[in-house]
Amino acid sequence: MPELPEVETIRKTLKRFVINRTIDQIDIYWPKIIKQPDDMMQFQSEIIGQKILDIHRKGKFLLFELNDYILVSHLRMEGKYSVHQEGEPVKKHTHIIFRFSTGEELRYNDVRKFGTMHLFHRGEEMNQKPLCLLGPDPFDDAFTVEYFIEKLKKTKRVIKSALLDQTIVAGLGNIYVDETLFKARIHPLIPANKLTQKEIKEVRKQAIATLEEAVLQGGTTIRSYVNSQGEMGMFQQKLYVYGQENQACKTCGNTIAKLKVGGRGTHICTSCQPIKR
Repeated sequence: MPELPEVETIRKTLKRFVINRTIDQIDIYWPKIIKQPDDMMQFQSEIIGQKILDIHRKGKFLLFELNDYILVSHLRMEGKYSVHQEGEPVKKHTHIIFRFSTGEELRYNDVRKFGTMHLFHRGEEMNQKPLCLLGPDPFDDAFTVEYFIEKLKKTKRVIKSALLDQTIVAGLGNIYVDETLFKARIHPLIPANKLTQKEIKEVRKQAIATLEEAVLQGGTTIRSYVNSQGEMGMFQQKLYVYGQENQACKTCGNTIAKLKVGGRGTHICTSCQPIKR
């Protein structure tokens, strides 16, 4: 699943190609992707004629800023955007095509059809689902040490599950949580409320640093994920534990292990991340 760095890379890439493009037509081949409004015809009528003024991001969501609306898009497992010229062959699993007055097209492809789109009047998007449920982005000013300590001290869930909770912090997913906890030397099964303030500060510091580095590298390519122009992310070359099962830890040489935490595959170094407290 694309996480914050991948979505940020998509945002930056798309901005090079679709800003100031006016939507002349929309072809929708899988209406279930459209969640708001629930009428596909209304969605089409409201968005046609709108110009894409900017693209923002909140956690793992893309926010297309239009003249009168905000289009909120979540890629889920394998959603992808790509820009094409009119007439280019349409790939299988392309479910929505935004046709621009310039003759270009923004196509949304999603093998599993899990992605979602919500259209809101500008100014209403943050007060309604899904965005109203999100915690602060790791790069937001609201993601303070005090906020993070307060949230983690209130939950008995293990730290990995707490970090994956988008209502606590938006944008962290399985890959970057594993990497963050490794760098912070925290075992993923330790209850969040048992961490010291010093450890919580370190988790926050490493989460931000890990995401910043991944954004600079263009994200992590896992399985079929590539960015909006088919370019592979390079952060996978810098992963310490995720996907490194049975490999030697780059820090201590111990073998990287894999376990399940909250149903999610989790990679750790048992030497660098001891569970004994």
